[in-house]
Amino acid sequence: MRFETFVALRYLFSRRKQTFIYIISLMSILGVGLGVGALVVVLGVYNGLTTDMRDKILGANAHAIVMAHTPNAFEHVPDIAKRAGKAPHITGATPFIYSEVMLSSGRGVKGIILRGIDPQTAAPVVTMLQQLRAGSVADLEQEGTPGIIIGDELASRLGLIVGSRINMLSSSGESGASGFKPRIRPFVVRGIFKTGMYEYDSSLAFVTLAAARDTLGLPDGFLTGVEVTVDDLFAADKIAAGLSETLGYPFYVRHWMEMNANLFAALKLEKIGMFILLTMVVLIGSFSIVTSLVMLVMEKTRDIAILMSMGATRRTIRRIFMLQGTIIGFIGTMLGYAMGLSLGWALKRYQFIKLPENVYTLDHLPIIITWSDVLIIGASAMLLCFLATLYPARQASRLEPAEALRYE
Repeated sequence: MRFETFVALRYLFSRRKQTFIYIISLMSILGVGLGVGALVVVLGVYNGLTTDMRDKILGANAHAIVMAHTPNAFEHVPDIAKRAGKAPHITGATPFIYSEVMLSSGRGVKGIILRGIDPQTAAPVVTMLQQLRAGSVADLEQEGTPGIIIGDELASRLGLIVGSRINMLSSSGESGASGFKPRIRPFVVRGIFKTGMYEYDSSLAFVTLAAARDTLGLPDGFLTGVEVTVDDLFAADKIAAGLSETLGYPFYVRHWMEMNANLFAALKLEKIGMFILLTMVVLIGSFSIVTSLVMLVMEKTRDIAILMSMGATRRTIRRIFMLQGTIIGFIGTMLGYAMGLSLGWALKRYQFIKLPENVYTLDHLPIIITWSDVLIIGASAMLLCFLATLYPARQASRLEPAEALRYE
């Protein structure tokens, strides 16, 4: 063991006469530990909520969308979905139609977003269709009255269940002698989904492409675009650029990062804000380290002078006190890791913090602790604790032995 480390440990753990300084050191360790533990848990909860929100958004929308600069482009290239599905890194592709219509039942009228889909290819791309609370996507192709899949909130508002009949009103009607007549088509509820996000559950519905064209008065072959999924979610921007080059003009591709840029930028800013706020707790602990070391320097003035008289250099004295503060920071960081990781594991394992389902998208508090966050938290805590040692260590190294021993 090096001389500086031996003396630092001796000062830290052998304080029979300096009880007050010892208690301050313990408070410093506890402060750093609480700050690190709080950061680990809070950032883990943030990651869990953000990941859940992202999965819900991507469950109702694909990773990227193929659009066209010119109208009727998809009618002139009917195999565009197959071409997109064969492109590199594309795992699925399905055509869709997007529009706004009105639904009416005996309980009232509600404006919704209508999505026309291909039941045979939509489920692997729009993953929310794989987890319907009732019915299935395949039921949309049943003979007779066209089928529709609606959200749980919309079904509750209009008093609908699977098998209920409902009318859809489209603005693409006809003008006659008696005035404008909206296009009205009957539908049967074939499925009900629930994502936990009110915007989707209350105002989104799915029908087949043929039913959407008939209701909206669109020509055969009309498409709004093609939804695609990719093999690497976080490389969607690069894959979308490559797909756009593959398909060529007039087609272009928008990816999920671009379409939800404002939302995820706001969430990222919130994460940075929480990190800075909770780092203040660690900073308070590091201030306690400054207090502890300053008082120790005052208490050990005679010992420092004797060490310097016996040949210890100013650099050696500085290292002793820097090591002591760093050891306090290290112990505090390890204690914080133990508390934060243990609480995070318990939250994930037992889910003992429940959330109201009508407010949040989950019924429990989600938590995802990543190693990158853990390492950044630990490095930040250690850096703050190290910086807290600089002033006391500098003051200790500047002591003059003769002056310190004059009145001893």
